[in-house]
Amino acid sequence: MIDPSTVPASGAATAAEAATPPPRLGAGLTFHGPLSEARAGRFVARLAAASPGTFLDIGCGWGELLLRLLAAVPGARGVGIDINGDDLALGRRLAAARGLAERVEYAEESALATTHGPADTVLCLGSGQALCDPEGPYDPAVVLRELRRLVRPGGRVLLGEGFWQRTPTNEELARMWPGAHTGDHLPLDALVDLAIEAGFRPAWTETASQEEWEEFESGYRHATEVWLAAHPDHPLAAETRARVDRQRAAWLGYRQVLGIAYLTLVPVG
Repeated sequence: MIDPSTVPASGAATAAEAATPPPRLGAGLTFHGPLSEARAGRFVARLAAASPGTFLDIGCGWGELLLRLLAAVPGARGVGIDINGDDLALGRRLAAARGLAERVEYAEESALATTHGPADTVLCLGSGQALCDPEGPYDPAVVLRELRRLVRPGGRVLLGEGFWQRTPTNEELARMWPGAHTGDHLPLDALVDLAIEAGFRPAWTETASQEEWEEFESGYRHATEVWLAAHPDHPLAAETRARVDRQRAAWLGYRQVLGIAYLTLVPVG
């Protein structure tokens, strides 16, 4: 006969459940963005061919692409800037495991008006907001001018930037992030024009595929969704579920509307 006192009340978490925290969103991802292994390999080959001696990664996260570039260019040094201490700690562990710890610095600080740089190669993949005043509107023109300041003559900038694949409807905007409006992004041609106005030539223009988007977006939530299924009554389940549901709903709102452009830019003069 079962002793009722040993059975958790309905909806109550066991001690074991409470001791199992939810994984962070994005756990298990290789890149923090819609970027395939094949495209990353092409980036590394193309940028390494210019023999850069210094790299600067704006909003680096754990800096996977930065580390691959350092491995491809012996003797080069890099700096990654981000405000997420957990991501930077992961980056430091990865660097140490690959024998790159002496050649990379992870700086936990704002990139706004950063004094790091100029560098031979600057990465800014989905992190343009780090270069804009947080009190003002997001402005890709400001981002591009800052990137022009941060790259050395003859260097390269790899920019990952959102663009509208088509003008979203009001209904689609309402499903995206809070306060989303058509001015949040530009069409691709207007974005490339801004890069030229900022003093670059667009040496390579490409966009993330739908498969890359879906691999990233589903991978971003995968570990957390599996955890939620296994721990529905965990003390943190409701909060985690709400966060994941909001994030998924936003993606389904901008899916096939918002694109990511990868621009390889060369400074003029």
